[in-house]
Parts: sequence; C-alpha cells; structure tokens
Amino acid sequence: MQSRYLEPLMRHFPAVLTIAFLSVFCSPIAATELSSISNAEATGGLKEALIQGAGKAVGKLGAVDGFMGNPQVKIPLPDTLKKAEKTMRVLGMGKQADELVLRMNRAAEAAVPEAKVLLVDAVKQMSVTDAKNILTGGDDAATQYFKKTTSAPMAARFLPVVKKATEDVQLAQQYNKFAQTGMKYGLVKKEQANLEEYVTQKTLDGVYLMMAAEEKAIRENPMGQASSLLKKVFGALGN
Repeated sequence: MQSRYLEPLMRHFPAVLTIAFLSVFCSPIAATELSSISNAEATGGLKEALIQGAGKAVGKLGAVDGFMGNPQVKIPLPDTLKKAEKTMRVLGMGKQADELVLRMNRAAEAAVPEAKVLLVDAVKQMSVTDAKNILTGGDDAATQYFKKTTSAPMAARFLPVVKKATEDVQLAQQYNKFAQTGMKYGLVKKEQANLEEYVTQKTLDGVYLMMAAEEKAIRENPMGQASSLLKKVFGALGN
C-alpha cells in the first residue's frame, strides 16, 4: 500500500514541495490527481503566490496613508528629534515637526511602487535552491529571500525619491547638519545620521513587514488567496 503512494510522490517531489509551502499537511494524496499536476504548474503556483503577496504589500503601502495611516509601519521622527519633540513644541516648532513626519511618510508612500519590479524580478530569477529553502524554511522564509535579494537595489531606488520629497523641508536639512556632528560624538546613531537614509531604511522595513504579513496569510489560508492555477493544485490535495 505504501509503495502505491511513494512512487508518485518521489516522481513529483518538486511539485509536492511546492504544494507543501502553500498548504497545510493534508490527508493521503491521490496519486492519479497528483500526477495530473506538472512540476511547471506547481512551481508556477509558488511563484504566483509570491508575486501576488508582493503586489498586495506594495499596493497597500504605495497608496495615500499607506505608511502615515498604518501604525505598524508609520515612520516616526528619529530618536534624537523625538527626544526633543516636547521642547520643540514649547518653542512653537510643533508644526515643523508634524510636517516632517508627514513628509517622511509621504516620501515612503511615493517610493514603494519602485519596489514592485524588483520583487517580481527576484521571483523570476529564483533558483531551485532558493525555492527549496523557501519551501522548507520558516514562516517568513520567502520574506527573508526577498530581503537578501532586493534590499540593496530597492534602497538605491528609494533614496532619490525620498530625497526629492524632503529636500525643501527646513527641519530635515537642519537635522542632517546636527546629526552628522552628533554622530562624531556618539550622540546620534549611525543609521540615523542622515534623514533620507533613515527614511529609506524605514521604508524597506515597512515593505518587508507587510510582505511577511502577506506570506503568513498565504500559508495559513492558501485557498483564500488562490488563483485558478493554485485551485487546481489544492483541488488535487483535497481528494
């Protein structure tokens, strides 16, 4: 009885791995149904799920208030300004602080659409080893893959957009001058010594946080996310 199932499972091993990523473990798989799904379809299902998740994350963050209206990813003032915020408000600089927070988050929302093409390319260029690592990895294995492959090029695309969005904000320029000096004396963290780079990193963090949430949703409820291709795969698993 075991060999009856083992033989088709071994023959379609890549397909089974892909399906496992997208679904919880099911009852014994019907060999005839599984054999109707090609490895290309199964691999396509995995890539489709990843592209879908990336698209949703970018779509949510790239809209108005995608960052500003979401407490999970809203970009706050850098720590140094945050500590001085009460004093700034007492001195009548509260409006400037509010404007800077708004500009930082609007900059992030404007930059995020640049991510989509990079994320899709990362999926298309995925190797067999990458796919296996995602399939057998933890709950955020796909997100970690994206971090590894897209962080640097994404930051390079985000930074000019962020600079353009904040270049005419007086407080931003004042902060940069102060922060560069403060870093030399250990008063400002290196990652917060330049406002544009700080916003760029926070934008990256927001993208990967939302992608992790989308990945979790796909893993927990694949049928709720499924396209016709994925439904074909899950239909075989359900028999």
